[in-house]
Amino acid sequence: MKHTRISGRRLAAAVLTLATVASVTGTLVTAPAFAATTAEGRCAPTAAGLLPVGAEVVSTGAYGYVTTCTDENGTTALEWHHTDGTVSTLSGPNAYDSTSDYMLTGDGSMFTAYNPATTTYANLNIGVFGSGAQLVGIVRDSLFVSVPSGTENYRDLWKLTQVNGVVQKTKLTSGMRKNVDFKVVATDGTNMVVLGTEMVQGTSGLEPKWWSATTGAFNNSVVDWGGSTGTAQWSQSSTGALTANWQAWVHSAPEGGLEIRAEKLGTTTVTRIPLTDAMAGAVVAGIVGDTILYGVPGTATAENPSPLYARSLTDAGAQPYKLLANFSSVAHAPDGTLLVRGFGADGDGVFRISGSGGARPTVALEATTGRVLGVQVTGSKVPATVSLEKPGTEVPMEWTLSRGDVDVEVTLTHAATGKKLVTHLVNPVSGNTFRLPWNGVLDGVSAPNGDYTWSVKATPSDGTAPATASGGFAVTRTANPHDFTDNGSTDVLARDASGTLWRDDLFDWPVGSQINTARRTKIGSGWGTYKQIEAVGNIIGRTPGDLVALDGTGVLWLYSGKGDGTFATRTKVGGGWGVYNKMTGGSDLTGGGRSDLLATDTSGVLWLYPSTGDLFHPFGNRVKIGGGWGIYNQITAVGNIAGSSADDLVARDTSGVLWLYQGNGSGGFSTRVKVGSGWGAFSQLVGAGDVNADGRPDLIAYGTGGTYVYKSTGSATAPFTRLTTNLYAGEGTKFNSVS
Repeated sequence: MKHTRISGRRLAAAVLTLATVASVTGTLVTAPAFAATTAEGRCAPTAAGLLPVGAEVVSTGAYGYVTTCTDENGTTALEWHHTDGTVSTLSGPNAYDSTSDYMLTGDGSMFTAYNPATTTYANLNIGVFGSGAQLVGIVRDSLFVSVPSGTENYRDLWKLTQVNGVVQKTKLTSGMRKNVDFKVVATDGTNMVVLGTEMVQGTSGLEPKWWSATTGAFNNSVVDWGGSTGTAQWSQSSTGALTANWQAWVHSAPEGGLEIRAEKLGTTTVTRIPLTDAMAGAVVAGIVGDTILYGVPGTATAENPSPLYARSLTDAGAQPYKLLANFSSVAHAPDGTLLVRGFGADGDGVFRISGSGGARPTVALEATTGRVLGVQVTGSKVPATVSLEKPGTEVPMEWTLSRGDVDVEVTLTHAATGKKLVTHLVNPVSGNTFRLPWNGVLDGVSAPNGDYTWSVKATPSDGTAPATASGGFAVTRTANPHDFTDNGSTDVLARDASGTLWRDDLFDWPVGSQINTARRTKIGSGWGTYKQIEAVGNIIGRTPGDLVALDGTGVLWLYSGKGDGTFATRTKVGGGWGVYNKMTGGSDLTGGGRSDLLATDTSGVLWLYPSTGDLFHPFGNRVKIGGGWGIYNQITAVGNIAGSSADDLVARDTSGVLWLYQGNGSGGFSTRVKVGSGWGAFSQLVGAGDVNADGRPDLIAYGTGGTYVYKSTGSATAPFTRLTTNLYAGEGTKFNSVS
């Protein structure tokens, strides 16, 4: 790196202080951004051709750019980075962003505008206005100065420039009132946005009356009074942006708090961007094309990144996104581009940001410090609510990092059970974006409903510190009356000859027209004491399905589902149930919103027990449906399979013919319809809820000839279509009760 020295040039950083914005789902927790600063110090490059790690940009133009750096001893170093790669060391403490090809320096009162193209100087001294003059803005090679006018702190806005070696003063306001303050908040190098305020008497004392104006910086336009009243609409920390199409600045919103207000010039289009309370002192970094840039700057050695955010001004529904993981200073070029000191996916250094129209801005690394960056999680896209109801649903989850050579460990955790899914992503899908297409499976089965947390740990391959991020989402599934694990998919219960009860959780999306099992789980032993075990759906008003069991003494017991695949301690329903030889539940026959119970006695009478929703008194008084049901050796409540307004029942006679009874919604049934013959091959018929997630309940048939899923069609004349399943494959004689 070649250095030369230019005397008389005093440059200082105009470092923006920007405020935070919310940008991603979840809470980002980041590791330190960099490896340790090298022994060379902040203001000396670690190798030839590199940028010092402590350098901040001040100004930029056709000449290159200027940086400033203050070392550990408090000494300021100023450097001119030429377009040919050489660097000139400059003296002096102060420099200014003039949005032009001039390098403007000064000490607050004496200023020099240097034109590198012509090597000419314009020397300006605001002391020509007398005492009390204050610099309020710089555009190209001109100063804009607030000047006292008369007594009682009346002030006017003046322009100070030099033309053909002659210093010229131009008054831009007329008859301004007392206590007036000014600020040039933005310029495009030709025009400027001026804010002004004065303290006036209000209802609660002195209040600031503020105004803004866009005026030509070089045609000596008079700045006119305008605007509206309000409290703290702007301050000396406010900044803005001005382009050929837009002007924008930060001020207090009428509703309270801060906002960015962007106006499209020549139209009535206004974009308002609310800023949170944490964004006090928020400013605008610039506008490229139709995109506004703002954020929270941190120093170049920040351990916690301060992202530069971007937001479209033409898309009403646009959300802010991170353009750089961190930025600390900005300079504005006369061609409309921005030069930003920060770090991002391409490294740590100085970036050129350009753009046009509504396209996302382009970010190009112009000079690097060569410093090794730690990884940062710069963004996440995880939906707040995940619906897994549609068969084959795949949930896209994405995380964007500041670099791509990392191993990303993703952990999804179900809050209620603590069950986890841990996945490693080693290859980004594009750029530095890593994607997990979650298939909705957790711990080998369909994921249960409820709140979840996600966390990512990104570990770089070079051994630098990892970064972490976390957030949350919720899973929703439609309730299934035959679901005991609260994941929306059917669970089937079966008792073997030893009296052990098992639960098989099914996947509710067919693969090749076959329903597959997810996992078998042992519920417990001792169930051989019961003559009948029936899954009866939700009868006590909770989401999980419930279970009733009839023992050998005629006592009926209720096992309420807990939603985790287990059941609460049994509750005694009552005695005298030994008169019934068939029992079924799972259909809402009375329109009460809960499953009811049906039972046939030994004389062939069918009785209805409406559910009450009460754990200790789950059924109301029985209602006689009618006689003649003794011709059936099995009855099964199947829910609404025929598309009517109520739930239904199927019954198999002793010759193996299956009949459909459509519910009428008041506890009765319409005339039976023959489904078909050959059903005597099955020992158990189970109303299994919605097995394949098509919105209709289905039937499972179990027997020595195999097990099948009969999905409902919604037709009363042809209510079922058969699907194969691997449920109970080769186990046609193993279980004596399936429900």
